[in-house]
Amino acid sequence: MDSWVVVGLDNGGNKNNGTVLDPSRRFLLDRLVETPSRVKEGPEIAVAALVQAFDGILQVTGVARARVRSVGLATPGPASAEGVISSRGSTNFGHPGWSGFDFRGALAKRLQLPVVYNNDGNAAALYAHHVCFGADAARHSSISAIVGTGLGGGVIEAGRIIKGAAGMAGELGHVHIPMEGLLAPGQPQPHCNCGFDGDAESVASLTGIEKNLLPYWLTRFPGHELARAPSPAKAAMAVRGLGEKGDPLARKIFEQQAMALGRLFTIAANFTDPSAYFLGGGVVETSPDFREWFLAKVRENTVLRDEQKRAARFALVSDLDMAGARGAALGALESLSAR
Repeated sequence: MDSWVVVGLDNGGNKNNGTVLDPSRRFLLDRLVETPSRVKEGPEIAVAALVQAFDGILQVTGVARARVRSVGLATPGPASAEGVISSRGSTNFGHPGWSGFDFRGALAKRLQLPVVYNNDGNAAALYAHHVCFGADAARHSSISAIVGTGLGGGVIEAGRIIKGAAGMAGELGHVHIPMEGLLAPGQPQPHCNCGFDGDAESVASLTGIEKNLLPYWLTRFPGHELARAPSPAKAAMAVRGLGEKGDPLARKIFEQQAMALGRLFTIAANFTDPSAYFLGGGVVETSPDFREWFLAKVRENTVLRDEQKRAARFALVSDLDMAGARGAALGALESLSAR
């Protein structure tokens, strides 16, 4: 019989994507395969959509279902270490049915397979860490910020994910950051879907652009083309492309996001003093010139001691949108190895 495999599934605010990993840590897929996540329609529909993603990824890779030994699931947070969605709600899980929902358990029941849960930021952070440090991963620590619909994050210490007592460590998006000097004159305090004002996600996320940043900057750029967009959501999604082209309004938005991420990393530096700071997500799925500009802005706004500057590196998360699924698969593989 062919060797067993694990499947990694990354559940996002809009899309699911997956991958397949063999015991030698070889990924059987070298491209992104996405299907609708349907999380806004509630848990029952979203779990069914993940089952479809699971079946689809096996079909694409030609892997028989009987070869799958475990499944890694990554979702946005906040959620417990066991994959129970926070009762407080979040950017992606706004439907009332998600409050306290056992996402991991529901998927395991549907698939009749063991499911290993990780926050999506943790999964991407684990993948970035292992790609960067390879065989030396256990000798290093890192912090990752993953900018998407929300702001995910991950803390890796000695090559392993720090989950915390309730499983909510690494929720970097909901860390409060200083707003003085970040907000422009007259710019309102940004609000996050989690209920906080002035946390990192309220600025550095697609939702932050739509709800907080773009409405303000459109008042400062009268007649801008984004004011004619069909909806605020579509306008927000267009900001990245305009930023690549050097549009002044879009660059103002991304400068604020970079400042927010730099302040977040500054806080992290004084807690964990990591070997590396990783940046990932849609904000860096752009032209090389733009993402290097953005990373430089983040680094510029991260205040480190001279000793830390010499010891740490700043880098982009490898493989961008595939990192969550690949990290989820790595988490599943490591769980099997630990038995």
